[in-house]
Amino acid sequence: LDPALRRAGRFDREICLGIPDEAAREKILRTLCRKLKLPESFEFHHLARLTPGYVGADLMALCREAATCTVNRALITSEKQKLKHIRAGADAAEEGTGVGTDILLEEDTKQLDLPLKNEMQRLLDLLKKQDPLPEEQLQKLCIEMNDFIVALSSVQPSAKREGFVTIPDVTWADIGALEDVREELTMAILAPVRNPEQFKALGLTTPAGVLLAGPPGCGKTLLAKAVANESGLNFISVKGPELLNMYVGESERAVRQVFQRARNSAPCVIFFDEVDALCPRRSDRESGASVRVVNQLLTEMDGLENRQQVFIMAATNRPDIIDPAILRPGRLDKTLYVGLPPPEDRLAILKTITKGGTRPPLDPDVSLEEIAYSHHCDCYTGADLSALVREASICALRQEMALQNTQSKKGKKAFKKS
Repeated sequence: LDPALRRAGRFDREICLGIPDEAAREKILRTLCRKLKLPESFEFHHLARLTPGYVGADLMALCREAATCTVNRALITSEKQKLKHIRAGADAAEEGTGVGTDILLEEDTKQLDLPLKNEMQRLLDLLKKQDPLPEEQLQKLCIEMNDFIVALSSVQPSAKREGFVTIPDVTWADIGALEDVREELTMAILAPVRNPEQFKALGLTTPAGVLLAGPPGCGKTLLAKAVANESGLNFISVKGPELLNMYVGESERAVRQVFQRARNSAPCVIFFDEVDALCPRRSDRESGASVRVVNQLLTEMDGLENRQQVFIMAATNRPDIIDPAILRPGRLDKTLYVGLPPPEDRLAILKTITKGGTRPPLDPDVSLEEIAYSHHCDCYTGADLSALVREASICALRQEMALQNTQSKKGKKAFKKS
């Protein structure tokens, strides 16, 4: 907007309507579902926990989609019961009427199980040929939690459609090792979110930020996403160079926008990847633009402006070139080193990557323990182990394709000889 519109006398007061937190989402859901028929033991708190990043309009669309899923489920159940009665009648009927019943049964089964039709088309087909549901079935019909869970897959939050990252899909199960770092992150971020009353009772302030340092490919970004997923916090991922702009003042404005967006989406985690590119060590020889970006970041991270429940995490491969002011207590006051995994951690990572040896399927003579403890895997990171599994899968695929080609050529030669 033009700044002239925002001056006093025109738009005097600005009210920011941010993304609702978990408690606000629960209140919105209770209001939207007042006229809906739900089970008495419906868990609004659990549904609010499953909808981070959803605004009021998204929750309304979610309720509408859940109601559609309920109707769809009722129609399909009624159709299955109808087919069951037809099948029972076909078994009891005589041979003269059994042929026609079998034909009708076959047509109805095909109509119900067409794989090429999507869910909406199948619902429309059922509505065209479905008799009205009986009154007793309508009385029992209600929207269940499973209907909302099914609707979650089709209703996308507005924040995600606009390019904002809401909650990652990475869990602790996707991280094979790093138990010590995981425990530190739990106390730094998860504990204040889950038990805020205990922190207030002890007079403890929540840690301002956590810096993950270590070689590339060791799982720093995965750890940050898993923490956000486990805590149910909104997640904003920022690559350091993304905020840098050639025009004067644009980089500082980008930093301000990131923190403002996080405050509107609180509770939220801001994750700065490659933070060394954003706030390098200042010196007299540095250009003014780089210094201004560091100063703006320091101002936003300071306690001068209330950050509410905005947690900061950063990752870097070069902690030695980061400005020392960023690492002081009150900003990124906790530094966790994510180093190269030892052999036992490599084994856990390999088991996680291969889903316990099921994906990709492993031959019985393949020993993950032998691979993990091999000296060839010394200095391998998690990313290197993932690349190793992928390369082994490609080699197996090549061998299978070569074997199929050989068999095909043998078949053609035999055909020519015959």
